[in-house]
Amino acid sequence: MLGFRHLLVAAIALLSFTAVADAFLCSPHSLASLGGSRLSPAISAGIRPGRSASGILPRHPKQGCAAARMADGYVPKPKPILDKVNFPTDLKSLTSAELKQLAYELRWEVIESVSKTGGHLSSSLGVTELTIALHYVFDAPDDKIIWDVAHQCYPHKMLTGRRFRFPTLRQWNGISGFTKRKESEYDCFGAGHSSTSISAALGMSVGKQLTGKRTNNCIAVIGDGAITGGMAYEAMNCAGYLEQRMIVILNENGQVSLPTGTPSAAGVVPAGALSGSTGQLLSSRPFQDARSVAKTVTRFLPEDLQKITRKIDEFGRGFVSGEEGAVLFEELGFYYVGPIDGHDMDNLVPILQNLRDSPSKKPVLLHVKTEKGYGYPPALKASDKMHGVAKFDVLTGSQKKPKGGPPSYTAVFANTLCELARQDPTVVGITAAMPGGTGLDTFGKFFPKRTFDVGIAEQHAVTFAAGMAVEGLKPFCAVYSTFLQRGYDQVVHDAVIQKLPVRFMIDRAGLVGNDGPTHHGCFDLAYLGALPDIVVMAPADEIELMRMIKTSYAIEDMPSCVRYPRGNGYGAEGLNKLFGYNLETVPTPAEVSALPVGIGRIVRRADPARPVKVAILSLGTRLVEAVRAARMLTSADDTVGVTVADARFMKPLDTGLIRELAENHEVLITVEEGSKGGFGDHVIHWLALEGLLDSGKCKVRPMVLPDQFIEAGGQQQQYEFAGLQAKHIAAMGLRALKRDGEALDLLASAPSAGAGKPSVA
Repeated sequence: MLGFRHLLVAAIALLSFTAVADAFLCSPHSLASLGGSRLSPAISAGIRPGRSASGILPRHPKQGCAAARMADGYVPKPKPILDKVNFPTDLKSLTSAELKQLAYELRWEVIESVSKTGGHLSSSLGVTELTIALHYVFDAPDDKIIWDVAHQCYPHKMLTGRRFRFPTLRQWNGISGFTKRKESEYDCFGAGHSSTSISAALGMSVGKQLTGKRTNNCIAVIGDGAITGGMAYEAMNCAGYLEQRMIVILNENGQVSLPTGTPSAAGVVPAGALSGSTGQLLSSRPFQDARSVAKTVTRFLPEDLQKITRKIDEFGRGFVSGEEGAVLFEELGFYYVGPIDGHDMDNLVPILQNLRDSPSKKPVLLHVKTEKGYGYPPALKASDKMHGVAKFDVLTGSQKKPKGGPPSYTAVFANTLCELARQDPTVVGITAAMPGGTGLDTFGKFFPKRTFDVGIAEQHAVTFAAGMAVEGLKPFCAVYSTFLQRGYDQVVHDAVIQKLPVRFMIDRAGLVGNDGPTHHGCFDLAYLGALPDIVVMAPADEIELMRMIKTSYAIEDMPSCVRYPRGNGYGAEGLNKLFGYNLETVPTPAEVSALPVGIGRIVRRADPARPVKVAILSLGTRLVEAVRAARMLTSADDTVGVTVADARFMKPLDTGLIRELAENHEVLITVEEGSKGGFGDHVIHWLALEGLLDSGKCKVRPMVLPDQFIEAGGQQQQYEFAGLQAKHIAAMGLRALKRDGEALDLLASAPSAGAGKPSVA
């Protein structure tokens, strides 16, 4: 009995000493408060602290000097070390001082390159040191480094043989702005959407183990925005359950949403942002061993005493790190290390080496703190930290964006929603970490208590909106088309089946340009059109968008969707010229009315004097190309008259309009900016069931996006490649009339956007 008591006392003392001593060493109020310098918890491993006792990130002197030099006129920085680094193997012989200099040079290479092309800037600047440290310590591509979302991958790409290709960044036949497996063996997993990295790294780790690979280093780098996504926690739960070796690097930079600081129901704090503590935990083997021994001893204790000792350890760990998240991650089965300064190479390298060399099979979460836009003052001052930028002036950070012109569709949505909210206090806006991209930052300025940014959590956003609808609110869930894919089951299960009036405002529908295939909104018409009891609309212009938002507002008995593209409206002059409007100015949201559900419109009627009739039925903003195609067709062949109609609705179809077009025209062309299985297929299905195709009198030709992923480039280049420009629509009409020669002549004479076959599929 005496032996058991001694064992009990020893176990509690050892565990308590481990936690409290660790807390003492890591607290910013420890030895510094006694007049000594702050000791790092990894001092035995030769790691110096990454932060001062005040918790402020240290600045590298060379960066400050560079900023001062820029005041007299920008000159591209010399990069003697970077010029010698083509692949990660070139890093291995560099000294600590050279690694720091490389970080300085690489950061400025990113700034200079992105200033010429546009792209994701500040996220890459924030992980420059981390990227170098990872490639210095690990042996990619054998060791797997997975970048979540991967918009921060520019330094990684420059260190892996692609620096010379950066003038083509996000351009047609250029390199992607995200990791891409077909682009390089160093891009072991493609990305573009968030929260996938931990699942991928876990799968690779298991694959390495089961195939008997000699080393098993799989590292997932995930930001504090991406970790708000539920999939990240699902993966961590599984990794802890499997006790599978892997490293998760949580990069906390405080920018969960874009832009950070949008007024919302939670204030201006980013959704899911972790606290700003500056403590550190030991990553050296002696500390791991001490904690393991303490925990092993406690297993011999009664369960109630084990709970007490576990709480002592949790308290110590939480006190050490200042992070409740430390306990959360450890409950998921991870060994938690951090937070540490992600800009301090002297700290990062030894810690990563310790984790690499540890014999432990337990998954590890390394928490690093970085500053988005680090080292570039204009980015640090910007509200969005210059997250995504157009071409810009390196000296000032001023972006070279087109000035003036009609407002964007996103802005039109935001202004219309604000108008509805002024009249109805039940109108609320929901976004998944994209207030700026969806326009809800504008809504939040006027209605902060009715603005809800849920973080990168589309599934939750949809069901959250459905719950609001139950209580009589009018939720507008604003989300990119490509991101709504992530919440599809919730759309079906929680909104549509229950006929709850959630209003889905689907931005970036269709081709989006430079972000490429992970961000195109190609599939929403197909996956939403498959559902019963839902209204699906697509405006052809900004006035139609305002009217459809009001239509959606008025629908109370089922969900409704409005899909609209990236880009700008046409303005009064453009609308008058294109569609025959008679406007002095574009009406305001207060001046337009809702549409009757399921009713389209005729924009142009065929000349009755022309014997051959072709009808073009468009859904969405390809209507302008349909109108232009009609002019081309009638100019190319004086026997052809062309009717152009705007369907407006995919669900429900305007079957009266479709019947009229099919019965009175020899050719019916449907046009949409979506994949197969969408609007055109619904039209053909209805025509077939009605027997309107039986006689062969009307030939139907659907025009959709090609059955392949379209690479990054300009939107006009992508439309050219997809075959959805006016000349392609006109040529389709001529071919349907068996006038192939005229079709070829028309295509040959029309201007081209210069899109060839993309080099990277």
